[in-house]
Amino acid sequence: MKFPLSWLKYHLETDASLEEIAEAMTMAGLEIEEIDNPLEKFADFSVCHVIEAVQHPDADKLRVCRVATKDGEKQIVCGAPNARTGMYAVYAPLGAYIPGLDFALDKKPRKIRGVESHGMMCSARELELGEDHDGIIDLPEPFEVGTPAVVALGMADPVIDFEVTPNRPDWLGVRGIARDLAATGIGTLKTHDIENIPGSFPCPVTVELDWPEACPVFAGRVIRGVKNGESPDWLKKALKAIGLRPINFLADITNMISYDRCRPLHVYDLAKLDGPIRARRGKGEADRFEALDNKEYVPGEDQCVIADDTHCLGFGGIMGGTYSGVTSETTDVFIESAWFDPQTTRATGKATGIDSDAKYRFERGVDPASPKAGIEQASELILKFCGGEASETIVVGEPPAPPADIEFPLAEVKRLTGLDLPRDEIVRILEALGFAPKGEGDVLTVGVPSWRMDCTQKADLVEEVARIHGFDKLDAVSLPRPPVRREAPATVMQLRARYARRALAGRGYSETVTWSFCETKQAALFGGHGEGLALENPISSELDVMRPTALIHLLTALQANADRGQADPRLFEVGPVYLTDKPDGQRLVATGVRRVEAGRHWAGTRMPDVFDAKADALAALAAAGAPADSLQVAAEAREWWHPGRSGVLRLGPKNVLAEFGEIHPGILKALDIDGRVLAFEIVLDNIPQPKKASGLKARGQLDRAELLPVHRDFAFLVGKDVPADTLIRAAKGADKALISDVTVFDVYDGKGVPDGQVSLALEVTLQPREKTLTDEEIDAVAAAIVSKVEKASGGTLRG
Repeated sequence: MKFPLSWLKYHLETDASLEEIAEAMTMAGLEIEEIDNPLEKFADFSVCHVIEAVQHPDADKLRVCRVATKDGEKQIVCGAPNARTGMYAVYAPLGAYIPGLDFALDKKPRKIRGVESHGMMCSARELELGEDHDGIIDLPEPFEVGTPAVVALGMADPVIDFEVTPNRPDWLGVRGIARDLAATGIGTLKTHDIENIPGSFPCPVTVELDWPEACPVFAGRVIRGVKNGESPDWLKKALKAIGLRPINFLADITNMISYDRCRPLHVYDLAKLDGPIRARRGKGEADRFEALDNKEYVPGEDQCVIADDTHCLGFGGIMGGTYSGVTSETTDVFIESAWFDPQTTRATGKATGIDSDAKYRFERGVDPASPKAGIEQASELILKFCGGEASETIVVGEPPAPPADIEFPLAEVKRLTGLDLPRDEIVRILEALGFAPKGEGDVLTVGVPSWRMDCTQKADLVEEVARIHGFDKLDAVSLPRPPVRREAPATVMQLRARYARRALAGRGYSETVTWSFCETKQAALFGGHGEGLALENPISSELDVMRPTALIHLLTALQANADRGQADPRLFEVGPVYLTDKPDGQRLVATGVRRVEAGRHWAGTRMPDVFDAKADALAALAAAGAPADSLQVAAEAREWWHPGRSGVLRLGPKNVLAEFGEIHPGILKALDIDGRVLAFEIVLDNIPQPKKASGLKARGQLDRAELLPVHRDFAFLVGKDVPADTLIRAAKGADKALISDVTVFDVYDGKGVPDGQVSLALEVTLQPREKTLTDEEIDAVAAAIVSKVEKASGGTLRG
């Protein structure tokens, strides 16, 4: 929502500066996004006076001008055909940035055909203040040299742009903003009562409400004998300031009132209406019409239209049609001021893709008591500037009931906010905002104004009092300290997520937080979205389903980082994925991605591979409390993983804790990802629950044995198709109490190894806990290891 400061001051009597008004808006809850202050934006440009303009000695189309400026007398070479002695123009000093040309003048004088030029005189287009570029700005009257250019041009009005929350449609009118600011005490709300314009003849148009749930009240009036034409300068200037294009006076008046009072209107050419005006349901192809955006629409039965006996005239509360629109030839008009149901309006706007100013207001809830006032305000302006004769106003139907009165104990303000305000101040704030507090005791009965349909309970009134009094005036009170230190409780899943994050960050990954939604076609690449997970009201067409995997956004983020020159980007996320809409259909996963790129290192380079992804996944699993030593590795990853460079980590045949490896090239191509990508996805929910409350220990609190470990090496001849994991798991199972680690340190299939076999060398670490091991005890464990491995793998101990 944009408005110029002068428009605000039409409703608000105040001497406050722009900065003070912006501060008051912020404190009252109006979130300012931008303030466009021409005095600051065009501070370099000022009025100058051309003392003398003579022909350039070496160029027919250039003039050498002696110019009086705020910096003293300057010589400026100018190529504008209208440069002449005695004119007042706009001066840009050396070094000034020229927005319309997108460059800055040199800080030193430059020679143009041998003559030095100290600055520039500007056209309207060069300052982005108009379209004229045939000559420099020729100010119509003499100004004092040095006057800011925007002041001389009448364009010094600052424009404030702020964000309107969905529950405050009254802020979509400048008067609503002025009312809130007046309540803060920064100014006084001016009285601009809308007078009833008497009609001189009965309204010849009748109105029928065939769908009162969508359009419960409709006010209208005919004005005949109008002369439609170009709007006056003050109106065009106001509309341009808020980004609207002036069209003609009748259209511009409706736009102005929409922004002034949050009261959308529509004007029909009376000559094009046939029979009664009806607010009814759409009838499909029979109602096909061309709207003012020059697109055709076919209204459905769940969409409210305004129609006569022969034509659909437009969508109610959204956009009218071209057929009945006013033109410069229009002489008789019918003004519509109705109230349309917010839900119906929003559904129609979403289905059609129309996003008009009227729709933006009606879907949030326009003041239901405003239809007649809107007719009267429009009538006054039309009669004043376009002439004509007005009919009587007709009002059909009844507006929605106003909000119910609220029983409001004054003590609620202190209970909910800590603000100890006197009764008179609370009453003053509520009355200034348009509420009607009644009663003499400590409990008020508060009447809610029709434009505040969002206020329905006591807490709403407390919020109004607190924001106007000022949230910045709340006392800063520390919470009481507990008598002893207390650790915040954490669930097992919270601890798993916390430790997995730490482990992945320690391995060089950067944490991200991405959308829990994705696009349908993206979800299809990873098995599709689950049942019931298509969004009915997505925030974007590209985020229309719940994500089945976190890989989607991590992969696209990885490519975006690579496109911006990030070397070896590694990203991870710990967050939810969604399988179904059932209570058990959500999973917490830890997902990571990295590119297959060789890094630079003094010891040489190597390309990361599937084993790096496996190592990262194992590290996160171990940190999260999974029995990493007991996990089985299998080549059973799903179809979006590379079939020959991926695998799963599982406990038993069914409980898959993680998938890891390279992403399938087809998936990468579909997502426009360059090169090869390694990834892993860990399902934290699938980690078995700890047997004791202390099953997840804080990192760093590992058991520390005081006795030295014992290392023994074994080499086994096994078939080449036997996974190394089979040997490792078998060796660990020989004595789970003593064997703390088993690793493969050598693979050999050369001379001395039978065909079809390979020699796998294992290093086994024995960690005594209570006493030093004897040779006999070590030999017994070694024999058990050999026996277990030979039985599990079918191999033999190599001599």
